[in-house]
Amino acid sequence: MVDDITTTAVTVNTIQKWLNNPASKGLLSFLCEDDKCGDRLSIAIDSYLGEEVNACWKCKAAGKIVREILNKGGHICNIQDEDIKKTFKQPYFKTGLMNIIRGINEYGVAVPQRIHAPIVVVWDCTHACNLGCKHCYQNAQKKLPDELSTEEAKRMIDDIAEAGSCAIAFSGGEPLMRKDFFELAEYSVKKGLYTALATNGTLITKEMAHRIKEVGVGYVEVSIDGKDSETHDGFRGAPGTFDKVIQGIKNCVDEGLYMTVATTVSKTNVEQIPEIVQLVKSLGVSRIITFNFIPTGRGECMSNMDITPEERESLLRYLSDRNYDSNMEVMSTAPQFGRVSVKREGVNLAHFMTIKKVDNRAMALCEFIGGCAAGRFYCCVRPNGDINPCVFIPIKVGNVRENKLLDTWHNSPVLDTLRDRDQVKGHCATCENKYICGGCRARAYAYFGDLTAADPGCINNMDAWSDVVNKSYEVADKSLEAVNKNSKEITSSS
Repeated sequence: MVDDITTTAVTVNTIQKWLNNPASKGLLSFLCEDDKCGDRLSIAIDSYLGEEVNACWKCKAAGKIVREILNKGGHICNIQDEDIKKTFKQPYFKTGLMNIIRGINEYGVAVPQRIHAPIVVVWDCTHACNLGCKHCYQNAQKKLPDELSTEEAKRMIDDIAEAGSCAIAFSGGEPLMRKDFFELAEYSVKKGLYTALATNGTLITKEMAHRIKEVGVGYVEVSIDGKDSETHDGFRGAPGTFDKVIQGIKNCVDEGLYMTVATTVSKTNVEQIPEIVQLVKSLGVSRIITFNFIPTGRGECMSNMDITPEERESLLRYLSDRNYDSNMEVMSTAPQFGRVSVKREGVNLAHFMTIKKVDNRAMALCEFIGGCAAGRFYCCVRPNGDINPCVFIPIKVGNVRENKLLDTWHNSPVLDTLRDRDQVKGHCATCENKYICGGCRARAYAYFGDLTAADPGCINNMDAWSDVVNKSYEVADKSLEAVNKNSKEITSSS
């Protein structure tokens, strides 16, 4: 492990010295300027990729600069030029590259890296939902009177695309209960955004799955929270849900949609994870992501169902080992997954990608991405347009009706705090994996009301976990009965 850390430090230092010197800064500034040809950086990347470009000498020179940057960066991180070109020929990855280069131009090279705009914006597009899930971070029930209208939503989508973001994820509540969902999803696709859908799956008939594919949705995430109806339906607050979800997943698979199953892990289902993984595999889905339970929204009153740090550590080791199955990709939103994966000879890049059995220099990429992505690589927009750092962090930092996304992204003190790992406390402050993981900032805020507090879900922060047990569980026990009653009322009125 010492050799790994040393190699990573050398790699990061090499990149920092190379891109943070005055000459390189000048070249980056030149790259990010626009002129009569249009977006110079975009043209330069197209030139590097071998596309035909009709541009001035400055833009053509910029193409040579991009080639030098990517070739040298690939060499440092042990990534082949062919692989780089193959990746960035995909338009969403090209947008992401432009975003990152602009971020380096604006902020220099850092660990974790600050970027120009959020890579992904998760939009909780409605408060309406047909279920009453015990853990719902939004406490979704019925549509709110101040939700964004169709035209307001389109203006927001325009803003997200113009900012340089790569993707928008429609979430909820249940996004398929929004009558204009398909109109807005199709609009976001036409705007060049990778468009994703996070749904409870109960409404996905064959016709619905076909329509989702038809409008261009590229990614569908469906929730399963148990190996069978007893566990899943109990968690989701409605009988018959499990069977509807399974059929919904099959309908998506039949349509050829790119599918992921999401499972929120709690004491209710942690021992069932291996069986849930096998269930997902049997449905023809090759990707599962386990979500950290965060006690916020309706879930605030069930913190006594949170798994212990020891249980989380064991789970993450299991998940990391499953990634060596070529037919299955198993991920987690717990940022500790990066630390666990690195030690088990695999590198987890946030919770959306894993590099298996690579040179240790790839750890530099892990530090670059930096674990917890809240307010760093993504943000959330609520049904009424409020901007939050994360779906699990209910702190308003702006509103799309009042603020341009980039203005909020660049000027929010809250987001600045989330991007500064030197502000974290507890073991998170001294951990050798501070830049790979950083702890879940949503868990810190939910349990302690402090974005910089130690993450009590990590096995290295057992003191913080003891505080959680002492302070939270008594309140959760008293409130759980009320939450169950609320869930029943919601589902009975749907």
